[in-house]
Amino acid sequence: QVQVVESGGGLVQAGGSLRLSCAASGITFRLYTLAWYRQAPGKQRELVADISSNYNIKLADSVKGRFTISRDNAKNSVYLQMNSLKPEDTAVYYCNAVFQSSGYWGQGTQVTVSS
Repeated sequence: QVQVVESGGGLVQAGGSLRLSCAASGITFRLYTLAWYRQAPGKQRELVADISSNYNIKLADSVKGRFTISRDNAKNSVYLQMNSLKPEDTAVYYCNAVFQSSGYWGQGTQVTVSS
């Protein structure tokens, strides 16, 4: 049984930091591309960052210089370090794991940035 579980969301003031974690089980984690998406109210889900099995990283332009993504295959975990947070970063953040035709989503964690 595959499980993808996010944690670390919360309420933070603008300019603050949060670190999101995502732990996956039931998959061969090291083979998967891991990604963080977010969805704000009334908006489409968008890709924030991803990291491939060989550690290639992509970041959305809106978060470059502020967010970093990392993975720890020994812990079956992926992280999103978010610094200099802005109110427009407010959203539900989702973890996604993809390998070939298999893809899994977490339930999401709320991030709220107050101005």
